[in-house]
Amino acid sequence: MVTARTAPAAGAEQRLRDLGIALPPAPTPFGNYVESVRIGNLLYLSGMLPVVGHEPQVVGRVGAELSAADGYKAAEIAVLSALSAIRAHLGSLDKVTAVAKLGVYVATVGDFRDHPKVADGASDVLTKVFGPDMLSGRVVLGVASIPLGLPIEIELVVEVAD
Repeated sequence: MVTARTAPAAGAEQRLRDLGIALPPAPTPFGNYVESVRIGNLLYLSGMLPVVGHEPQVVGRVGAELSAADGYKAAEIAVLSALSAIRAHLGSLDKVTAVAKLGVYVATVGDFRDHPKVADGASDVLTKVFGPDMLSGRVVLGVASIPLGLPIEIELVVEVAD
């Protein structure tokens, strides 16, 4: 069982540099909402999509137009946007002390069954950036559609240090 940390995840920013991961620009809302809200020591992110600058990077449903590998890549893109939103809100990813919740919504055809393989795109990035001790439980759901015809929407809640 993974529990909340008492010290910041030292080195998340350095890990990004070491891995050669450049975060996209922080996402901006598509409607009347905010990308992130901090309540106490939790930072809640709005649904993160595989877009960069409002431009979809992957469109379609997994199991129809897209393969599980395409979905994995879309999950990677969406979680990188989430990391960018966290950095924009907090100033540094090093202020994240725990990943509290990861939800991955996958637009699929009815008989698709490899949801966990697709969701691993998000989990793998979080593990690389924050380390394996920060991996959270997750929810993975198949849905009929996601805004803009996108295949993935990521829900993320992180614990943060003051």
